[in-house]
Amino acid sequence: MKPANSNRSIKTLLEILVVSTRLGLTSFGGPTAHLGYFHEEYVRRRKWMDEKSYADLVALSQFLPGPASSQVGIGIGVMRAGVIGGIVSFLGFTLPSVIALILFAGLLATTDIGNTGWIHGLKLVAVAVVAHAIIGMAKNLTPDVTRKTIALFALIGTLLWQSAWTQVGAILIAALVGFFVFKKHKESESAKSSFPITKRVSAICLLIFGGLLVLLPILRELTGSVWIAMIDSFYRSGSLVFGGGHVVLPLLEQEFVPTGWISEESFLAGYGATQAVPGPLFTFAAYLGTVMKGWVGGLVATFAVFMPAFLLILGALPFWDQLRNNPKVKGAIMGVNAAVIGILISAFYYPIWTSSVLQATDFALAAVLFSMLAYWKLPPWMVVVAGALGGTILSFV
Repeated sequence: MKPANSNRSIKTLLEILVVSTRLGLTSFGGPTAHLGYFHEEYVRRRKWMDEKSYADLVALSQFLPGPASSQVGIGIGVMRAGVIGGIVSFLGFTLPSVIALILFAGLLATTDIGNTGWIHGLKLVAVAVVAHAIIGMAKNLTPDVTRKTIALFALIGTLLWQSAWTQVGAILIAALVGFFVFKKHKESESAKSSFPITKRVSAICLLIFGGLLVLLPILRELTGSVWIAMIDSFYRSGSLVFGGGHVVLPLLEQEFVPTGWISEESFLAGYGATQAVPGPLFTFAAYLGTVMKGWVGGLVATFAVFMPAFLLILGALPFWDQLRNNPKVKGAIMGVNAAVIGILISAFYYPIWTSSVLQATDFALAAVLFSMLAYWKLPPWMVVVAGALGGTILSFV
């Protein structure tokens, strides 16, 4: 019986790897689109989980900081085959875009970024993509005047005092405001769900998450190691992102551009290229790590930026019912989501807009790219190709 069980486990893990890798190769369009692909594959087609369990898992991932689609994928793997299943699911969904961006960064190292039209075109793609993301998210996250006001103050604060700590402060203040203002907000009936993770394992994951968040900055100061500093920056960025992959942009920009580890041109060019590959937007870290420290740096950066998401999803699973059915906690989440919109708009203006839209022709191309996404509903890879071609043409005008 033991060999049979072992064979079934290996077969299950291989099945998870094959399915998640296929999704990693074909899931374009950002986290919202990814969740649609997951629903079609895991719920409707394979019936690995029911509608209610999937909705609960998505809700948990939206509540936690980090890349929502990756956390849902990890959670599905865990529910299918335990912690190892979660790791396998994560690797399958993430590695295709990681490999693509490491190769792109290596190619970019041989290119004169400052004088290349197609790179400027990719920067304009970032303008269109972030603008589209802001508009779509704002409709859902700031539907009333109170949340619009929270977003406004978060925008003003993070725009006038640009630092990662300002962004963290804005999120904490917004959570506090939401905790009190929306504590009586009416929600749907309470929900129950079941996850195959013990509270002991979850507690260990949460301790590791918090321990690394405190320990890494201390080690950074004590050792002066560039590698420790890089791991700390990526880990902290991955720990503080609410709202999905687009929100990681300002955190990573503040960590690496002012310090001189990567130029603003390289940063925004890589962000534009990230839109052209399938999979999670957090794999942008693989590009940044490769530019700074070669392909090994790319792998280390990927590990560091995704580690908080993995620890948090494992740590939160058994406690989710208590959290999501608490009205005050829901109110805090509503406040945080509103602040995310303000942070996004701040990042959209600086550095994205100020370094990309330099003249009327840039604005015109960005408007076309935005229309391709928002109105014509073309796939992101076509927008990226159009941006690169448009930037090349503009460089000769």
